[in-house]
Order: sequence, then structure tokens, then C-alpha cells
Amino acid sequence: MPDPETPPDSTAVEPIRRVQRDGVNYTLLGTAHVSRTSMETVREMASSGEFDAIAVELCETRFKALRGERDWTDLDLYKIIRQKKAGLVMANLALGAYQRRIAEQFGIEPGAEMRAAATVAEERDLPLQLVDRDLAATLRRCYANVPWYKRLYLMMGLLLGVVSSDEIDEESIEKLKQGDILESTFTEFAQHSPELYEALIAERDRFMAASLRQQNAEFANQETPREVLVVIGAGHMKGLAEHLAEDQQAPDGMLEELSRIPPRAKWPKLIPWAIMVLVLVGFYIGFSRSPELGWHLVYLWVAINGGLAALGALIARAHPLTILSAILAAPLTSLNPTIAAGMVTGLVESYLRKPKVADLERLRHDVTTLKGWFNNRATRILLVFFLSNVGSAIGTWVAGFKIFGALS
Repeated sequence: MPDPETPPDSTAVEPIRRVQRDGVNYTLLGTAHVSRTSMETVREMASSGEFDAIAVELCETRFKALRGERDWTDLDLYKIIRQKKAGLVMANLALGAYQRRIAEQFGIEPGAEMRAAATVAEERDLPLQLVDRDLAATLRRCYANVPWYKRLYLMMGLLLGVVSSDEIDEESIEKLKQGDILESTFTEFAQHSPELYEALIAERDRFMAASLRQQNAEFANQETPREVLVVIGAGHMKGLAEHLAEDQQAPDGMLEELSRIPPRAKWPKLIPWAIMVLVLVGFYIGFSRSPELGWHLVYLWVAINGGLAALGALIARAHPLTILSAILAAPLTSLNPTIAAGMVTGLVESYLRKPKVADLERLRHDVTTLKGWFNNRATRILLVFFLSNVGSAIGTWVAGFKIFGALS
């Protein structure tokens, strides 16, 4: 049986929990990801000489990005749109934007405490353990787990995180590291969307606990206990400590289970095909009554669907030829469930206005403001993709109702 966890250290500047499991002593250090105090505490504890390894709340992809190995100048938007990954890239950028905007208020880089832990590990030749789940897997599981109407809630949260101009004082950020405030915050979040809480917080607590057990399994029950410093966001402390102390499932199986993307329900895939059939049936009925009525229905479909898709592209400040492509493509792509209007407009925009090196170099800064999203050629392509898709989707329903209204 695992040793019980110790209560939080109330005398420490940062929240700390200690957990013993299989002969390994884990010291969980809770941090705020944009806190100067957190960075200083991490550096002090990691350099103390008390630990045999350092674990951080990072995956391989985020670790490379933190070290500057992720070069945005390599971003190939044309390829991303063709592979239908534009939405994932937009979510990734938006997630980092809010954190960076707060960080810029205090002159500290996001994830500075994680970078400090990695730097000390390298300086002292200590193993660095990356224990978090890959961000792409987390986002995909969020998307798969929540109902479609709650996906709008997630998207609005990401959007508000980018466009909000509210400033947060440093004292408030430090208060976020107190367990009771964080737990009440997450409880409120869970009440709004328990599915999001499960994928964003609870699953990652289990994943990180399993990852720690897996990476330290060879040191289990050795004569001298292995000391591991675990640097994590304070919101994960309670859940991680509990799972680390109590979980009995083999870590390999748990990691595989929590990395698997749940299959999507099949019935939503039938909706675009049903719409296509209904619209074509509407055209058939219209032409069977009279050519004038049939062409009127076609005009409604093209004008409304293409017009709203073009409006979305216009709002995104697309190139005039891109706007024209939206008018031409949306009425056709809406009758072809395998392709979206945004794929056409995004590809056209990326061809006509290829992002310059300067756009990609400014990307991390520009995504922190709404103005930056529209001014940067790279993010503008993503906005063209997104807003023309939204316009076409709205146009499909509006035009569909208009068509069957004209037939009734």
C-alpha cells in the first residue's frame, strides 16, 4: 500500500505536498505559470541538492516550445489547412495568448518556472521528467468529450481570453496558488462544464500521476528512497497527490487509456449528407413545378450561402479574390460534406498573401490581441478559414429554411 500523503506545508511560500509511493519521495511544488515568486522558489528548491530528479508539468511538444526549439517560421499554413488542423492550431495559439498577455504585465515569460526547473536539472546533471499529456491529445479529448453546444462555451472562453483587456494584479495571481481558492474556482468551472473539467484537469492529474510512477518504477523499493521534485500548476496539486498515493492501475495501461482519442458519434456525420439530400430534393421539386421557381431556389441558395461565407471572409479582412472564392465555393462545398468553404478560402488566402518571415516572428506576440490576429498575415489566414466556415454554416441553415418556405 502507498504511504499516505502529507498535508500541504502551510509555512512554505509556495504550496507544497509530499507523497511517498513505492519507495520514491515526491515533493509536489505548486506554482502559478506567470509568477515571479514561483520561478524564484523553483530555482531555489531545484538547486538545493536534495533531489535526484526533477519532473515538470510539460509534454515533449511544450518543452521544445519553451526552450525555443519550436520555430514559428516553419509554420506551413497551406499544409495545416489541407490536413484539417487549422482549428487545432487556432486553439493552441489562443491558449497561450492569455497566459502571455498576463506575463507581459509583469515582465516574466510564461512558463518561466518550468524553464528554471529544466535549466537547473541540466546544470546539476539531474534527470528531467516530462510528465504531462501532449497538448494536442488534451484538446482533442476536450472536443470529443463535450456536447456540441458546450464546444461553443469552450470557443468563447478561448476568444475572451484573447480579446479581454482586463488586467490582473500580481497579488491576485499569487492568491491563485492557495488550494482553497483554486479548488473553489475549479468547482465553479466544473458546474458549468464537468466534461471540460474532466479532460482539462482531472484526466491530466491521473495522467501525470501515472507518468511519475512509470518513469520512477525502476527505483521502487530501493534501500535509499529516490527524491523527486515535481513542479506543477497549483491547481493540479490536490488531484495529483491523491492519484499518486492511491491509484492501483498499472501506469502503462492508464497512460494509453488517457491518450486515446474517443471515437466520435456516427450520427452527426450524417447531418451534412441529410442537408445535401434535402436541398437537392428542394431543387428537384422547384424545377418540377416550374423552371422559374427552380432557378429562384438556386439563386436563394447561392446568394445566402455564398454571401454569408463572403461576409465572414470580409470581416477577416481577406483578399478580394478570397472573398470572391467564398461566394463561388460556399454554395458548392455546402453540398459536399467532405470539404468546407473555409478550406477553399484559407488555401486561396494563403496563396495570395503568403505570411512573411516577420509575421511568423511576431506570431507569439500578435496572438495576444485581437488587433494582432487581424494584422498578422498568418493568423488572418486562420481567421479567414474560421469566419468563412461560420458564415457558410449559417448560410446553409438560413438558405435551407428559405427554400422550403418558398416551396410551402
